[in-house]
Amino acid sequence: MSHTYRQLDVPVDGGLLHAGVWETDAAADAPSVLAVHGVTASHLAWPFVAERLPGVRVVAPDLRGRGRSNGIAGSAGMAAHADDLAALLDALDIERTVVVGHSMGAFVSIVLAARHPERVSRLVLVDGGLPLDVPAGMDTDALVAGILGPTAARLSMTFADTGEYLDFWRRHPAFTDAWTPELERYLAYDLVDDGAGAHRPATSYATTADDTVDMNTGTALPDALAGLRHPTRLITVPRGLQNEPPGLYAPAHLERVLAANPSVRHERVEGFNHYTIVMSPGGADVVAAAVREELAAAPTL
Repeated sequence: MSHTYRQLDVPVDGGLLHAGVWETDAAADAPSVLAVHGVTASHLAWPFVAERLPGVRVVAPDLRGRGRSNGIAGSAGMAAHADDLAALLDALDIERTVVVGHSMGAFVSIVLAARHPERVSRLVLVDGGLPLDVPAGMDTDALVAGILGPTAARLSMTFADTGEYLDFWRRHPAFTDAWTPELERYLAYDLVDDGAGAHRPATSYATTADDTVDMNTGTALPDALAGLRHPTRLITVPRGLQNEPPGLYAPAHLERVLAANPSVRHERVEGFNHYTIVMSPGGADVVAAAVREELAAAPTL
């Protein structure tokens, strides 16, 4: 069963939320999955996973401040993103769904489950969602740089054209052995006109900074985790944004956060980094298999 890809815009507080939908040719009552991307990504992070979910409709937004949702006015933060996702589900008449979130999208997914519990059946968190190991007292720029490193610096760069941007990414250590046409489409989609004859990444640094601070020092995430009642599965990988060990969750820290959240089922998957667990064929195999298992366990509406 194949998918038909389409895009849509949904009214949210402050503007229009853009999203992609991989519609299935299966029956009208086929299950849906809501897929939520990372801090500087877009909905086009998900085609690898979507194509491995035959018979499933996959819905993926550009979170506010990213992709084609970068014109939404107002502040971001985990709660704002969660409410945007609820509006997207409303627009598509999806009553309840399995939610899979990658990186920051995993944090947003946890908060969505807290703010709109009736809309979520089960959660799949991919290298995110549980607290990161962040020193207390860091200012905003230091916090963003410490977590995102060169990923944050890229947001202030400009590029002559798509080719120059792709060349920039070809040197990135995370994708040395994982360059694909799907990745090129994802990267090309990220560029927008800067109004001065060049191009820049669509993601706003200010929005990224606000979100990074909120998910690490705000109250939305700890409150949501404290009240977590949905079946939740966490996948982590041993390499980070620059393909460096030990990844976002070093073993000792991971042991502590899992002990503090005993209801979360965890699996560590070797051989992938923070990007390739979602944006590579092998990584998508892992994530799609987990999503299929959660769909099978989800109650039928």
